[in-house]
Amino acid sequence: MPHKSKGKILVSACLYGYCCKYDGGNNILKSPLFQVLKNTGRLVPVCPEELGGLSTPRIPSEIKDGKVYNKEGEDVTAFFEKGAQKALEIAKKEGVRVAILKQGSPSCGSKRICDGTFSGTKISGEGITARKLIENGIPVFDETEVHLAKVLADGDPHNHHH
Repeated sequence: MPHKSKGKILVSACLYGYCCKYDGGNNILKSPLFQVLKNTGRLVPVCPEELGGLSTPRIPSEIKDGKVYNKEGEDVTAFFEKGAQKALEIAKKEGVRVAILKQGSPSCGSKRICDGTFSGTKISGEGITARKLIENGIPVFDETEVHLAKVLADGDPHNHHH
C-alpha cells in the first residue's frame, strides 16, 4: 500500500525561519511538531508582504478602516492585496489544505491585528492574506495552533465527521 500523502500546510515564511519580518528578523517556530512538518516537506512558506513587492526590512504597516498604511502614513494596501492574491495562488497550486500564519500581522493575523495607531494595541480582526485564504476555503491557524492545523491537514478530505 503506498503511503497516502498528507495535506500540505501554507505557513508564514517568518515562522519557517526566513528573515522576512518588517525589521529583517524572523519569528522562527521552535515547536517540535512544527519541525516534524518542516522536515517532512509538508510546509509551503510564503511571505505575502515580500510577494506583494515590499522590501525587507520595510516600514511597519497596520490596518485602519480596511486599508493598510505604513508608519509614515502611506497607503500600502495594494502591496498587501497583491501579496494575498499570490499567496492564495501558491496555496492552490500546492494543494494546501490549511495555513499556519503569524498572529497579529497585517497580512497574516487571523484573530488579532494591530489597531492602526502603531501603539502596539491589538484588536480583533484579520490580516489581508488570512481573510483571503479563509474566504477561499482554506482555514487559518496561528503559531500556537500547529497541532490543530496538522490534524486538519492530516484528515481525509472526503470525511467531514469530527
